[in-house]
Amino acid sequence: MTNNQAILKKANSWMTSTYDADTTAKVNHLITNNPTELEDSFYKNLEFGTGGMRGIMGVGTNRINKYTLGKNTQGLSNFMKQQFNGEQLKVVIAYDCRHNSKSLAKTVADVFTANGIDVFLFSDLRTTPELSFSVKYLNCHCGIVLTASHNPPEYNGYKVYWQDGGQLVPPQDAAIINEIDSLKYEDILFKGQDERITYIDSTIDEAFFAASVDNGSFNTPNSAKENLNIVFTSLHGTSITAIPQVLERAGYNNVNIVKEQAEPNGDFPTVKSPNPEEPEALKMATDLALAINADIVIGTDPDSDRLGIAVRDLKDQMVLLNGNQTMVVMTWFLLEQWKKAGKLHNDTFVGSTIVSTPMLKVMTEAYGAQYHEGLTGFKWIAKMIKDLPDLDFIGGGEESFGFMVGDFVRDKDAVTSTLLACEIAAQLKAEGSSILDKLHDLYSQFGYYKEELISLVKKGKEGAEEIKQMLIELRNNPLQTIAGETVVKVEDYANSTSLNPVSQKTTELNIPKSNVLIYYTDKGTKIAARPSGTEPKIKFYISVNSTLSSKETIDETTAVLNSKIASIKSQLGLS
Repeated sequence: MTNNQAILKKANSWMTSTYDADTTAKVNHLITNNPTELEDSFYKNLEFGTGGMRGIMGVGTNRINKYTLGKNTQGLSNFMKQQFNGEQLKVVIAYDCRHNSKSLAKTVADVFTANGIDVFLFSDLRTTPELSFSVKYLNCHCGIVLTASHNPPEYNGYKVYWQDGGQLVPPQDAAIINEIDSLKYEDILFKGQDERITYIDSTIDEAFFAASVDNGSFNTPNSAKENLNIVFTSLHGTSITAIPQVLERAGYNNVNIVKEQAEPNGDFPTVKSPNPEEPEALKMATDLALAINADIVIGTDPDSDRLGIAVRDLKDQMVLLNGNQTMVVMTWFLLEQWKKAGKLHNDTFVGSTIVSTPMLKVMTEAYGAQYHEGLTGFKWIAKMIKDLPDLDFIGGGEESFGFMVGDFVRDKDAVTSTLLACEIAAQLKAEGSSILDKLHDLYSQFGYYKEELISLVKKGKEGAEEIKQMLIELRNNPLQTIAGETVVKVEDYANSTSLNPVSQKTTELNIPKSNVLIYYTDKGTKIAARPSGTEPKIKFYISVNSTLSSKETIDETTAVLNSKIASIKSQLGLS
């Protein structure tokens, strides 16, 4: 039994009649048998991060369960009633393949209907981008998706979308969190009104598929589509409900699905992690690609908002592009398409994030379009679209394998982006080129930018303290040089300041506060550090660059940049 009286008091409050018998039995078991797990389950309240709320499923205030999600939903219901006074409120709810997602989605629906709010509930699992699309399509006040994205099987989560189809951003997010925090668990209305629930499926699917094809197609000849050999894996997730259908409607018939990973399964049995950022997750797909001589491999995460793309390298092996490389090629292609259509001008823009590659800004502005940057997370790109109504949004991406084509979906969208990747690959192959070859062309034209992400996992209460201390050290003992280069700018988003250490001049950052620290050197090297908003990790983003005199010198230049990255990792103690 734990000696922490505050934890015990909190846990014992979950032993009352407010909670069902199963919950009280599990809490009692933790109190009696597992003080470590008890502490982690109750030491804090689960919080909203960059991608909504994610956590381990179980009992307690720091876990995903019917009570923590019920409290969120009750607070959200109260806020919407205040915000939309007198309107008949409507919400749409989707869920992914994770354990308990379907039952938790029904619990959330019941809380909404108990508060007199009408609910559209998908009858089975659907992708996150389809949920974002549905909010606007159904003219709802908000949307919810139950998902933990690419987190391990024991996780689930809760993302909230507003009227524009984008995730919660200021000022609504803080106001809703305040409303949630003011509630007690006994304030939750769980007894729903089933007559207020409308189950939805094929009608919304048809509209979403049509919009995806319309936004992701760019006049690729049928012969080029037929000549592209595609391998696709859903990694046991929801994209199997959308991507094969969209590709078929767009005219891509040579799609080879990894059968062993096609069945949705919350255990993700064939991978250690269902994360398309990791080459190991796509190994079955790349093995199949090599066996059938495929041109491109595409894999998506469980809720189908991220995609990983593998293409053939100069040695004819399949190589996974990182998120920065993928969005550079996708953005180049969109800029070219808009230019050909005569739509590219200074009133168009591309969106990205402060931890993504600087190459995107260089390339976008060279095409004459505007480049806008926000905090990590696609909710900030969606906010740009809302905040810049006089500008036309071309597309946007971030380093964590997310991309958004146009604004019909207001979140990263692996469905339409998969189609876009196939369009690019098909057209380049028809021209005798490839995605990797084009990427090298872009390096020659705009500079060779090379990035690496280091993620350090720090679990539990002690891990959270360790992450906090690492950032304190970086702030209190700032780097003066990085790999022998002089630091010329330090951006601290926690206090909204940008400091030039040479001149000691400070300017204000006009981006919302966040626990992010970014260093820049006189040679264009960039290092960002931030805690993950959705996982127990601290992340370091390293970006270095060089000119590339010709594609023939790519290996030599890569070796130089890799050496610099290794030096930086050693200096930061990350190697």
